[in-house]
Amino acid sequence: MPVATKQDYYEVLGVSRDAPDEDIKRAYRQAALKWHPDRNKDNPDAEARFKEAAEAYEVLADPDKRSRYDRFGHAGLDGAGMHDFSHMDVGDIFGMFEEIFGGGIFGGGGRRRSRGYDLEAGVEITLNEAADGTERTLEFRRNDLCSHCDGTGAEPGTQRIRCATCGGYGQVERAGGLGGLFGRVVTTCPQCRGRGSIPQTACKECRGQGRRQVPKSVTFKVPAGIEDGQAIRIRGEGEPGEDGMMRGDLHVHVRVKPHPFFERHGRDLLCRLPISFTQAALGASVEVPTLSGKAEVKIPPGTQFGQTFRLGGQGMPDLRSGRRGDELVQVMVEIPKRLSKKQGDLLREFAETEDKSVLPESKGWIEKLVEFFAGEEDQEEP
Repeated sequence: MPVATKQDYYEVLGVSRDAPDEDIKRAYRQAALKWHPDRNKDNPDAEARFKEAAEAYEVLADPDKRSRYDRFGHAGLDGAGMHDFSHMDVGDIFGMFEEIFGGGIFGGGGRRRSRGYDLEAGVEITLNEAADGTERTLEFRRNDLCSHCDGTGAEPGTQRIRCATCGGYGQVERAGGLGGLFGRVVTTCPQCRGRGSIPQTACKECRGQGRRQVPKSVTFKVPAGIEDGQAIRIRGEGEPGEDGMMRGDLHVHVRVKPHPFFERHGRDLLCRLPISFTQAALGASVEVPTLSGKAEVKIPPGTQFGQTFRLGGQGMPDLRSGRRGDELVQVMVEIPKRLSKKQGDLLREFAETEDKSVLPESKGWIEKLVEFFAGEEDQEEP
């Protein structure tokens, strides 16, 4: 008895072996529309072709599976976590199709949105407020249920009546795209917007929409440790769903203003401290700003440019644990651009007394330079 062989997946979808992902997705969409059993009730082979297209798409849409299939054919897919489409229900496969391409193709577009839309807004806070936490009151506008008609869209004293366009079903059937190439599709009724009914007399305040733009004010807490760009989710402050219930959420994006002294790195704060070269050479005690006021930093003699000192617990708190980071004070040694005659004379006098042995960086660099030139001379010898 001959063993049944599977058809090449590229041939199933009618694409070339180097077809891009978009072409494969488009080909599967066309095949699913063409072979869906509900459209081919008189064709006993339609269901098998529909499942075959779904199986081909599952492989070719997955980069790893497609690579294995290109190298080893069907044998390379053994144990690759494939669905057994031959035993799957057509409804399950169609659910996958709607998840990929969205509803509305075979009637999904008539479904009403039970949950309302989310809204987005933004607030600006200072770094100190981000460190300690704060409270903000946000004023915004949103589409809300009309208070005059309680969201029905009908003038008080009147009622909603069945929509004549869809007969109360909330959906209508229309010709598909490309001159009816995709047959007929079911979509949301444009007259009642899927509700199945329309106002007998439209509300004079919202003109039958059942919603109006209204001003809103909400007070919320900004947690200590929040970072620039993070969002706070305020549940139930979005717009209401089609039935007036299940409101969406309000997402408030936080912007932290730049600070004149601090640069944030996670929980740590970086403060760049300019000092004179005499302070770096002789040592000094310098006051630096902190989020809570000021602190004293001792600069030891011989401090180098870029050297960093740590002030423990003076950074930002962790958003979850509350544990604070540190403040890092980075020394920036400034060299004067202009000197008085006296300063110049003193520095020249100092230069004559310099002991290169106490300058480790210069000493090391000079030694490397001598070795480098010695090596160059050796290479030049015949």
